[in-house]
Amino acid sequence: MTIAEKILHRINRPELLQLLAEELTPSELNSLLLEVFDRHTERLSPAELLQHYQKNRFVKPADLNVMRLRELETQILQIFETFQFRPVELSPVAPLGSCSVVATADQKKVLSALRGTEVLADATNALALHAADLKKSGQWKPDQPSDQLRFSALQRHLRTPPVAVAGHTQHFKIGCLASSGRDTGDFQFERESLAEHLAVMTAVLRDALQISSLRFKLIQRAGPDQTRLLDAVADHIRQRRTDLILETDPAPVRQNQYYKGLQYKILITVRGQEYEIGDGGFVDWTQQLLQNKKERFLITGIGVELLFRLVR
Repeated sequence: MTIAEKILHRINRPELLQLLAEELTPSELNSLLLEVFDRHTERLSPAELLQHYQKNRFVKPADLNVMRLRELETQILQIFETFQFRPVELSPVAPLGSCSVVATADQKKVLSALRGTEVLADATNALALHAADLKKSGQWKPDQPSDQLRFSALQRHLRTPPVAVAGHTQHFKIGCLASSGRDTGDFQFERESLAEHLAVMTAVLRDALQISSLRFKLIQRAGPDQTRLLDAVADHIRQRRTDLILETDPAPVRQNQYYKGLQYKILITVRGQEYEIGDGGFVDWTQQLLQNKKERFLITGIGVELLFRLVR
């Protein structure tokens, strides 16, 4: 029996969940919940508020040197912009379902909120919505079919699964890149966009932060022409960047439905220990949002807060 079922059984209202989820409009449900929370807060004393703060694992500040972290963030954003990835200051909330509707994320891993929102859990999903909105509204019209939208964000994320690492909180800083384009044949978008993302990550990790042990791993994932895609992208990058350590995994043991066709990982070694500091790949989110199979979208995420703890 789930927690929800136990609650409904205790109050003898087995039909309540279906009523709230299926028979009320989102606006009606929001109004009802606003009234519920308003009544709860009316009964809340300052002493109880402090107790809630002490017990709530989502609200504690990060234990970091803020000024030093800001220095690293600025350095990274400047490199992103040098490579023409335009920084976007995202809202701390996203539309409800931003992660679970177009991707494979479980909504229970996201902190759902009122007024049709959720606390931002993944900036790349928000950037996909931003790109799709610009295209749908006609605010962005490319001069050439191969033109791309390039965005970056450095955002504090919050997710609900408990964090077991000492000193880490439920919220953390992630640096993100997103490239949005169209299929123009011969894997042109895939080859060029991934080469750009790897170039940016190399500029940040190896050139700026002096992490000499850096390697990239391309992993084949289920998708159209997955084998040809992996070979085409790997060959393109190897021909142009002989300075990169690039590995390929055409037959991964663990399956992943999140990425389509190709995923890649960023691995660094610091003080003798290897860390997976970043992750990315191709997703079909803009295809779903715009209902257009020609849409292409590449994302990268790098753990800025973990990187700060390692190098600073």
